[in-house]
Amino acid sequence: MRLLILIILVFPLAVIAQTSNKGTLYVSEGTEFSTVERFNNLESAEFYNDGESFIYSHFNNDGVVDFYGETGKTRFTGNNPQQISGGEASYFYNAIFENNSEAAPFQLSGDIHIAGESNFFQGIVDNDNYGGSFTFGETAGHTNTSNASHVDGHVIHYGTEDFKFPIGDEGFYRFAGTAEMENTNSIVEAKYYLENSNALYPHDLRSEFVEIINKNEYWTIENIGDSEETFISLSWNDETTPSEILATPREEAIHIVRWDEMENRWVDEGGIVNNANQTVSTMVDKFGVFTLARINEVSVIPCQIAVYNAVTPNGDGVNDYFSITSGASNTCTENITVEVYNRWGVKVFETDNYGEQGDLFDGYSRGRLNVNGNEQLPSGTYFYILKFDYSVGNQEIDTFKKAGYLYLNAN
Repeated sequence: MRLLILIILVFPLAVIAQTSNKGTLYVSEGTEFSTVERFNNLESAEFYNDGESFIYSHFNNDGVVDFYGETGKTRFTGNNPQQISGGEASYFYNAIFENNSEAAPFQLSGDIHIAGESNFFQGIVDNDNYGGSFTFGETAGHTNTSNASHVDGHVIHYGTEDFKFPIGDEGFYRFAGTAEMENTNSIVEAKYYLENSNALYPHDLRSEFVEIINKNEYWTIENIGDSEETFISLSWNDETTPSEILATPREEAIHIVRWDEMENRWVDEGGIVNNANQTVSTMVDKFGVFTLARINEVSVIPCQIAVYNAVTPNGDGVNDYFSITSGASNTCTENITVEVYNRWGVKVFETDNYGEQGDLFDGYSRGRLNVNGNEQLPSGTYFYILKFDYSVGNQEIDTFKKAGYLYLNAN
């Protein structure tokens, strides 16, 4: 027999056809609670859910909504649009969104926090038009995200865990992702816009090698805490991303660009293309406005830089280290910054003076986290970020950035 523990209780107000809680309502593990009409958690109320709660209409919280264990499920399900509102944040362990009454049936003007998993089964959660917020905790995640079910508006994520933001606009799910955050107090907020960024961030103001900037869409990724270096990923979609951006070949041509407020232009952040996942990823040390761009492949790379991405450190004098060469006689390749990452996004090597005094990547780690320094790395695919400044004339300096795969055979 299921037991629903109510330590004061649900306080029905039949006159206005809603269920109001003004005391303490606890749904214990293994029990169910449901409310057909509007649920109103008053300022004096506390609602704790460790069982399964069904919300069939509107939900308003001006008190405490929380959980004790890691078992609670709150199901927002209905046949009409549902308002999720209130002056206080609602904390759910797991939440399920299931409503097919219209494309965006969940009107979020309150604050939702997810600690476990958000199941976007059916229906878009719209906080863009209603002013609410949707936040995921350190280890929280989401499932079933699609064009038919995601968050239209800002999404926030706390902590260092890799995270894919379940964001979209105008009925398109267009995620962005972050990885390799270092600061345990990191708070990142992301939003997708199915709009031309040119009106706000002119496309004619761009770095030398940026040929075409995405005219259909852009993302904002902001670190609410301290700025730090992190991996970001942007997705593409044949229905929204311009065909001139996605034209083949893609691997060397599609990059991520960022609007730089200080320089007042779009700057090239490089990019590693994953055709299978339809993503472009790179390491950035500044946040802001991002989109995809096409790089001019036929342009002469500054200093005629050449990268040899096979490393076989066996002492035979061939590819014993990650080789970067320049055919130019000038010195524009001085102070090259190189970073190498393994497939989990862990930095295994970094230097600001690549090639000087034997400062080379030869298959040994000089990283952090779970990779021990000065330890030979296993064979496999890694990826690198290469960056240096160079002169473009008239005493102007530009930055060249390249990202790509590196193949290590340590046998």
